[in-house]
Formats: sequence, structure tokens, C-alpha cells
Amino acid sequence: MDVSLEVSFLGGPAPQRGIGVVAPFDFALDRELWRWVPDEVSLRVTRTPYVPVEVSLDLARLVSEHETLANAVRALSVSEPEVIAYACTSGSFVGGLAGERAMCEAMAQAGDVAALTTSGALLEALEELGAQRVALVTPYTESVTGALEEYLGEAGVTVTGRAFLGLTRHIWKVPYRSVVDMARQAVVVGAADALFISCTNLPTYDAIPQLEAELRMPVVSANQVTMWAALRRIGVYAVGSYQALLMATSGPREEPPPSPPPGAAHLSPPPLPPSAQPGEQQEGWT
Repeated sequence: MDVSLEVSFLGGPAPQRGIGVVAPFDFALDRELWRWVPDEVSLRVTRTPYVPVEVSLDLARLVSEHETLANAVRALSVSEPEVIAYACTSGSFVGGLAGERAMCEAMAQAGDVAALTTSGALLEALEELGAQRVALVTPYTESVTGALEEYLGEAGVTVTGRAFLGLTRHIWKVPYRSVVDMARQAVVVGAADALFISCTNLPTYDAIPQLEAELRMPVVSANQVTMWAALRRIGVYAVGSYQALLMATSGPREEPPPSPPPGAAHLSPPPLPPSAQPGEQQEGWT
């Protein structure tokens, strides 16, 4: 009996558009980045070389050196991405506005393709939302959090409140509940136009709609703005429900966004998953 399978009708895989992502060596949230990406786009991710330094301003400088970025971009260029994103918040704000611009230029020159960083994407997102006053949530130490405040101040953005964990490692293990608790500490009612949750290694996807519903303001995170800005560069919408930044986005696109159902603005966001519910902190967290 002939049991061969006829597969010629499948026609091969659908064409994919590519986004290159350069992440720090300890980045552990690849799957979170993918959640904002539509099916027709693929992420090509590479990491900077390992250095034996904990999360700090020193590490931020090391993982954002131009030679390091150029080598990563050249490796990614083989897969022909349409844009390259540097997915690291501290690494892209540690040098201020001028440092962030220089990083983009170094990456663009190395790959001959448009380039952006998380911190640059943050400023784009705040401008899109009309937010000039922000509350901050970070997993960083006080010194790294302070450097983020300085970066935002240089861009004309006022920080109205902040909360931080003081972590120097294992940031990807922070549960949603800790993120939500910090947000409640950082936000002073009526003082901020938006909340920013920093660090691409801090999980945020499912916490964003929960916080927006509770705080009644836009909430943006490092991974969200990175993917939003990268997709925007190639004329594609980021995907995700109940996220103010995605709903506010305007400008030329390949396809218009679907119209929300009647009364959608008053719908409650989905509940946090089990991992977001209160639980014991892991040993060593602050």
C-alpha cells in the first residue's frame, strides 16, 4: 500500500518579515517579546557576550559598547532583518540622549539597516501618548534608577514618583504581583500622565492591562515599547489587547486596525494569570 503523503499543495512556509533583536547576555524573556509580534513577522535574536558583572551602571556600559553592538548587528544582518532593536533599557539610557543616538548610529552603520533602542522607543511612546509626567517602576538599584530619571529629565520628561527593587540579578524571576505592588507605590493619583515599567528582563505583558484598568492611565513597559517601535518602523502593528499604547498608535500602516466592538472601552481587562497572584517571594529578592 502506498502511504506516501502528498504535500505539494502546501506551497511552503509563508514569507516572513524580520526584526533583529540584540539583547544582553542574561536576557530570559524571548517569549514575552514574541507576544507583541504578529504572525507574519519573525524575531531574530542574538545576545551580547557574557561578562561577570551584576546588573549595575558598569554592566549597562559594558553591554552597550559600540564594538559589542556592531558585532551583534553584523551577525544578525546575515538573516536580512528590516530593522534592528537593541533590547536593553539601562544599556541605552546610561549614556544619556547623546549616547542613545550614538548607539543607533553605530548599529545602523554596522548593519546598513534602521536601528533603535529601548530607551529611544520609550521617548517615542511617551510622545505618542502625550505623556510628559511619568511614574517609574524598576527592578534596579537606586543608582541605576537614578540614571533613568536623569535620562528622562534630559528629554524633558518629569518623574512624579518611583519604586524599585534593588536587584542585581535574576530579574526575570520577578512575579507580576511584585510589579503591580511597585506600580501602586510609584503612582500618585493625578500626578502622572503614564507609568513606565523599566527593564527588558522584567515580565510585564499580562500586568499592563490590569494596571491600566486600576490606575486609569497608560502603562508602558520596556519590552512593549521596543516591539511597538520596531514593528512601527516596518509599518506593522504590535498585537495585544487592552494596552493604551497599541490603541493610541496612529500613522501609515499596511492595514488599518480592527474597530473595537461597541462598549469596548468599558470592558474589564482579563484577570492576571495564576503567576500574577500573591505568593511568596523567592529567596534573595528585595
